[in-house]
Amino acid sequence: MGTVQAVNISDRKGEKKHEVEAIVLREDFGVEDDAHGGSERQVSLLAFERIEDMKKDLATLKVGDFAENITTTGIAASDLKPGMRVTIGDSVLLEITQIGKVCHNGCAIRKEVGYCIMPKEGVFGKVVQGGDVKKGDGIEIVG
Repeated sequence: MGTVQAVNISDRKGEKKHEVEAIVLREDFGVEDDAHGGSERQVSLLAFERIEDMKKDLATLKVGDFAENITTTGIAASDLKPGMRVTIGDSVLLEITQIGKVCHNGCAIRKEVGYCIMPKEGVFGKVVQGGDVKKGDGIEIVG
C-alpha cells in the first residue's frame, strides 16, 4: 500500500503544478480546477521517490514540478499496468490508462538536466469513482 505525499493543480497546461491541501476528483473528468481536467489523461501520478532520485541532478525539484496531480510514496510505475485499478482514500477509484508519456520539447527539466522521468515513470488514470484526495490518504492496487 502506498500513501499520497502531495496533491497538486495548475491553472494552465504546460506549467508546473502547485501543492494544495486537497483535490476533488470527478468521475469521467479528472481533477476539478486543474488545467488537465476533462482531457484524455484525467489524473497524473508520480512517485516521490523518483523525484528525490532526480534531486542529485537538480536539487531544487519539488512536488508538482513534473505537473503531476498526485505525488505518491510506496507505489511506483513499475507496480502498475494499464487496466489495473487503484483506490485512494475512502472513495476514489482510478483505472490506470497509461504509463509514461511523450515529453514535450519545451520541458524545463529536460532542458536543464538532459532527461525527464515522466516518459517512463508518469502514471495516468481515469476517474471511475470520484471523491476528495489529500496528503496522507492511502493508495492501494485492487486489480
